[in-house]
Amino acid sequence: MSKPTLAVWKLASCDGCQLTLLDCEDELLAVAGRVRIAHFLEASREVLPGPYDISLVEGSVTTAADAGRIRAIREQSRTLITLGACATAGGIQALRNHADVAEYTSLVYAHPEYIATLATSTPIAAHVDVDYELHGCPIDRGQLLGVISALLAGRKPDLPAHSVCFECKRRHQVCVVVARGLPCLGPVTRAGCGAICPAQQRGCYGCFGPMETPNLAAGAELLGATGMAPDDVDRLYRLFNTTAFADLLDAAGEKS
Repeated sequence: MSKPTLAVWKLASCDGCQLTLLDCEDELLAVAGRVRIAHFLEASREVLPGPYDISLVEGSVTTAADAGRIRAIREQSRTLITLGACATAGGIQALRNHADVAEYTSLVYAHPEYIATLATSTPIAAHVDVDYELHGCPIDRGQLLGVISALLAGRKPDLPAHSVCFECKRRHQVCVVVARGLPCLGPVTRAGCGAICPAQQRGCYGCFGPMETPNLAAGAELLGATGMAPDDVDRLYRLFNTTAFADLLDAAGEKS
């Protein structure tokens, strides 16, 4: 029986999530022994035609060409998994969604007429159906391997929807807000990173995006108690996952 085919794709991103896959080293070799890597330009020049059993997509849609590419990728993929904050929420580049892109290009480029870009940076799910989303900037290697292993075993991946605070408690980590008065997005951010930043005595920056049912108003109040001004709270919410948090803030009637 032939091995399942795996394809890895890149849109607008920094390549960090693909590098996380490459950094799996020994684990990646084990995965490679169970699948046939049909398309992964970061790791191999070999390109095999679709359809593909599993497609991993990094990056957001920022050009009309990429909007067409992701539709073509979806048509060729039995299971499509988005990787990281760019693919799941538009990424840091989605800050452009609240600015004038034409003005930016005129200031940065000598010939802005050569720049073919959309006015917004949007997640993959805004364009095609997505089967699973792996959050983070970058993604967590253990979570990625767990999802691939689950799919190869024919079972549904187990992805957390609770907050980073749960991971802090599991690590017996003292709360950085309570103990040190540091701003932290842990109460409203999706788990999956292992609470890396709080474990290093730093507040969570929210790179895994909002948890399933975040209380952003209570989170803003907690951040304010650490001394953050309302504008700074708003900017912190809109950093790595600006569109994901912005949609929730707008739905809750918060500052947009």
